[in-house]
Amino acid sequence: MTTGFTIWFTGLSGSGKSTISAILTQELRDRGLKVEVLDGDVVRTHLSKGLGFSKEDRDTNIRRIGWVCEVLTRNDVVSIAAAISPYRAVREEVREQIGRFVEVYMDCSIETLAERDVKGLYRKALNGEIGNFTGVSDPYEPPRHPEVVCYSDGRETPEQSAAKVIAKLEQLGYLERPVLMPVGDDALVYTEDEEEEVTARLRDLGYL
Repeated sequence: MTTGFTIWFTGLSGSGKSTISAILTQELRDRGLKVEVLDGDVVRTHLSKGLGFSKEDRDTNIRRIGWVCEVLTRNDVVSIAAAISPYRAVREEVREQIGRFVEVYMDCSIETLAERDVKGLYRKALNGEIGNFTGVSDPYEPPRHPEVVCYSDGRETPEQSAAKVIAKLEQLGYLERPVLMPVGDDALVYTEDEEEEVTARLRDLGYL
C-alpha cells in the first residue's frame, strides 16, 4: 500500500507556510510516518543555488522541488513543500507529475503581511525599494481549487490551520482517522442533539 503523498503549501512570503509545516511534520511523525520538508528558503540555498528571481528561474526552482517531492512520494515518504510558488501553471504541472498531491493555500492580505513584517521588506517593496517582490512588484497567482485554504490573517490559529489540513488528508484517505471514542462499558454516548452541537463546533473551528 502506498503511503507517500505531497502537501504543497503556496502563499506569499510570511503567510505561515513554514509555521504550519512544522506543526504538521510533528503530527505526522507522531503517527509513524516518514516526513521530509522542503522549505523554499533552504532549497534556494542548496538545491537551487544560483537561480535568480525571473519567471524562468522561479519555475525551475519549483520544478526541482516538485521532482524531489515526486521521488519521496513514490518511496512512501510524506513530502511537505513550503515555497511561495507564485505561478499557477507550474504548480499544476507538479501536481500532475506527483499525483498524490494536496495543495494548501495560505491566504493572507498584503496589508496584514506588511503590518507584521519585522524586516520591513513589504514596506520597502511597496515603496519601490525592492524589485521582483512577489505580490507587490511580481505577480502571485492564487490557486483556483486548492484542497485546503488556511486563513493566516488572524481568523485561524496555526493549530486550527494544521487541523484543517489533517482533516482533509483523512477525508482523502491519505491518513487513517484515529479512534477517539472509548469502547465497551466506558463508551461515551452522545445524544443526537449533542452530536449535532459537537459537529457544529468542529465545523466553526475549521476541523470539518
